[in-house]
Amino acid sequence: MSRARLPSLDALLAFEACARLGSFEAAGAELALTASAVAKRLAGLEDRLAQPLLTRGPRGLSLTAAGHEYLPQVRQALALLQAMPLHQRASQRRERLRISSTPTFARELIVPALPDFTAAHPQVELELTLSVPLLAEGDAGADLEIRHGAVPDEIAPGQVLLRDRLTPLAAPALLARHAPLREPADLLALPLLRTPLQPWAPWLRAAGLADAPEPDQGPRLVDLGLTLAAALAGQGVVLARLSLARHERAAGRLLQPFALTVPAERHYGLFVHRSSPAAEAFAAWLHGHCRALEAENLSAPD
Repeated sequence: MSRARLPSLDALLAFEACARLGSFEAAGAELALTASAVAKRLAGLEDRLAQPLLTRGPRGLSLTAAGHEYLPQVRQALALLQAMPLHQRASQRRERLRISSTPTFARELIVPALPDFTAAHPQVELELTLSVPLLAEGDAGADLEIRHGAVPDEIAPGQVLLRDRLTPLAAPALLARHAPLREPADLLALPLLRTPLQPWAPWLRAAGLADAPEPDQGPRLVDLGLTLAAALAGQGVVLARLSLARHERAAGRLLQPFALTVPAERHYGLFVHRSSPAAEAFAAWLHGHCRALEAENLSAPD
């Protein structure tokens, strides 16, 4: 057999999807790729063939004369490959993706929204593991890792997923046991939950209580989810991230005594350890999900 200069299978799949769906975005959603990745694969195919296959117009993508001639040949070749018995095995059609995340981010932000991702990318077999707060080592086997840290010392600006806002929250039962909170200084009479992951200083400073010390009573909880659990149990007031506590606020399990919110000083960031079409698709989905949550936070009253 002569060694013809054949295009890659990925490029042919990108071309067929673009021709059928009419846009890079739609093709990317089907192939678990970003739109830019699909465009690059198509451009590589066109360079290899030395002629354009699709034109870009205001109404989307349309086939050139060469594209019209090439498309049925590509579809026939792909159909032959798909018909091979070994290619029909479900295990070979799956893309495995391992994600490591801080516990509360995974429980509150990723897991409730995962059906949206899995519906759009059924071929991705996702494995979600939890990292331990304050440990430098992450999951060595993870393709993607979500960390919580300072920008830019621990997280680069381009890796930031979510710029959150903070506000005190408390269980109705706790508030009922104390005098009404009329001004921020009244909060100091209640037990304030503490964690090394989130000091009270940013909110106290914005509330005009810069001289108030950090709480030094009660257990030191080294996980943001544990502080929320303690607040739900009526053990104290938590300085909570709006995104992580949005379900508890919406259900009335945690109440917001003051409208003041402040920007968090530490953020969640996404680190890509091994790039792949599945990793690109999940990263794009997660960034979009977090942008929607960020918009919710910005609409919260100050």
